[in-house]
Amino acid sequence: MSTEPPETTENSEPGTPGAAAQDGAAASGSGGEGADGTSTDGEDVTGAESDGGEGEASEGAARQSEAEAELAAQRVERERIARRKAERAAPVDSGAKLSGQAADLLAAVRAVESGAKPTATVFSEPEPPRRPAAEPARRPEPAPVSAAPAAPASETVESVRAVLTEGGAPEALAAQVAAALGEGAADQLRADPWQLLRIAGVRPEQADGFARALLGAEAGPDDERRGRAVTVWLLEQAALAGHTALELPALTAALAQRGVPDADAAVQNTLAEGEALAFQDALDEPGAPARRDEGAEEGEERPVRVLVGLERYALAEESLADGLGRLINSAPKQDGSAEDWEREAGGAGSAADLVRAVAGHGLVLHTGGEASRAEPAALLRAARALGLRAWAATAGPQGKERFSALLSGPGEATGAGAELPGDATGTAAELPGVATVAGLLSGAEGPGRDADGAFDLDLLVLLDAPQLDVETAALLTESLPDGARLVLAGDPGVLWSAGPGRVFADLLAARICPQIASRRPDPGPLGELVSGVGIGELNQVEAPGKEVVIVPVRDAGEAVHRTVQLVADSVPRAIGVPAEQTQVITPGHGGAAGTRALNAALKERLNPGPGRFGGFDPGDRVAYSPAPGRTVPGQVVKADAEGLHLSCAGEAVVVPKERVEQSLRHGWALTAHQAAGARWPAVVVVLPGDAAQALSRPWVYTAFSRADRHLSVVHGVEQALARAVAEIPAKPRTTRLPALLAPQPPAAG
Repeated sequence: MSTEPPETTENSEPGTPGAAAQDGAAASGSGGEGADGTSTDGEDVTGAESDGGEGEASEGAARQSEAEAELAAQRVERERIARRKAERAAPVDSGAKLSGQAADLLAAVRAVESGAKPTATVFSEPEPPRRPAAEPARRPEPAPVSAAPAAPASETVESVRAVLTEGGAPEALAAQVAAALGEGAADQLRADPWQLLRIAGVRPEQADGFARALLGAEAGPDDERRGRAVTVWLLEQAALAGHTALELPALTAALAQRGVPDADAAVQNTLAEGEALAFQDALDEPGAPARRDEGAEEGEERPVRVLVGLERYALAEESLADGLGRLINSAPKQDGSAEDWEREAGGAGSAADLVRAVAGHGLVLHTGGEASRAEPAALLRAARALGLRAWAATAGPQGKERFSALLSGPGEATGAGAELPGDATGTAAELPGVATVAGLLSGAEGPGRDADGAFDLDLLVLLDAPQLDVETAALLTESLPDGARLVLAGDPGVLWSAGPGRVFADLLAARICPQIASRRPDPGPLGELVSGVGIGELNQVEAPGKEVVIVPVRDAGEAVHRTVQLVADSVPRAIGVPAEQTQVITPGHGGAAGTRALNAALKERLNPGPGRFGGFDPGDRVAYSPAPGRTVPGQVVKADAEGLHLSCAGEAVVVPKERVEQSLRHGWALTAHQAAGARWPAVVVVLPGDAAQALSRPWVYTAFSRADRHLSVVHGVEQALARAVAEIPAKPRTTRLPALLAPQPPAAG
């Protein structure tokens, strides 16, 4: 590991190997937005990556965009899940007025949409009938997806605009409110002004001011409508922080903090109106899931916790638990004899245990770092050799590209030059398929669906499993045919999903299926460094090839300056990695060294221009959010009447001009959540002094492990980095999945 001396010349190179890994100057706070204004991973999962929601289709567009197709497919799947579950079970101080400054409210909404500010960080702490499996030869076309919802009628928008104007809210929110409330939106908003809280970025005090303008003295802090709206708003904020539900005491305490006089009544009213659901989960001890045994004495009272959650997440977790139970309790489709599977396992090298586990189980978990991906690749080749319709899915297009290259290359899992099942250099048709999760769900990629609406496959290997939120995981498991096998593979040390839930971690803790831990370590100094972080140790590593370099800085301004120098000059010259293959990662969007400040400085140096097209120019690196919670790195190619044309991992994407502000931001610098699931030849991790509170072991692990060949750490947090690695684990998330999985028997061994 190398340490750069304080900057003396513009052309100074990464420091000499063997120096102590310790910064030489105390980092002063950079001011900026600080703890409240700096949006950090784990709290801010909105902005570009969360605001790529259901955009309106371009006028006269002949085909759906990827985002529209994905969202439409998700709606279809949710409806199917709801129908399936229905068939299985029979009836189961108020805020100040806006002072006439509507711009304040509009600025709050725009800040969330653009990623300038996080949404509220309220909760930042703390056997069914079997379908016959489809025949292997059948390849029907993917099931058609329904059309994207039409834009609100112009008269609806106009009537909403009139109500907003009367209440002192910005007219620009009219289309969003009309879309959120639907038909009769104006009447609903007039009758219940706190419905304005359904718009992202609006806070309770702003909705209070709007309500007082419309209702006068009738709008008080004890208004039942206010209590319900704030309850739902708090549950939405909790979901943005990763929770699928909240314990009742936490919810009532948060309501009291928001000026709701009778928090218990507010919750009860919300439940009575069907705007939220309540659950009781039995506990053996605080924080532990319910016991599987029936050994409790009759009449013995067992402790319970009461949870309150939104219906969409409750439905998703229950559907996910049902789908996982179906996989666990159903015998996998018999493709090949036991002898055939054992023969493939014998030739799979370090993947042998994985192949054997998949042979006899419908659900298998596989853990390991980047090098361990060779084992799922070997499994997929073995499955194809046995005649299974085997597919892999990755979180994003960059991961898809990398894993496709791994599949088509020599047998990494068995050693260079080893014999592979089938033709190692076969054509794309002979190799297992690879899709993105979004493409698989939308039907744009993958094997398509059979006549029952299930994926037309026998084995699905889902990589980047820690990035799965509960809704996506539920859609995937419900889409698997009976007899299919599912392998969830990923690195348990990385950040959890941007959306609510911690699916992979909950499954690992439940121990209801085989778990195969890879023994293939990531190689070299970078692998050694990241492995140490994973166990809570920030080790100094020998880096003779300048694989790891520490760059001490005194303040945020110097951090930005040195970052630009590294990306534009030092790394290309000393390491041989060009600027376009170097990714900057920083804890948040805000602050003097957040993504916005870094992207502005990097654009000025690497691709200066006036930003003629919504703030972007051809050649700009961007972070594109086609749907909430997803970030796809790309580059601007051109702009025309259709919109902004991007190249994302070799795929052409057109972003309609009306969606550019919501779904694009510059991408030379990303947060670790945005970068999860992708890797680059060189990574520059920027740690300004004001980022110390945002650091945790999973954050550092995720950021450092994005580098393939070289890692530079622009270090201004002094001992906070080592303290975060040693002492700060992932922030807890409240989920119901462990309790829902408790009835499943533990896996043998």
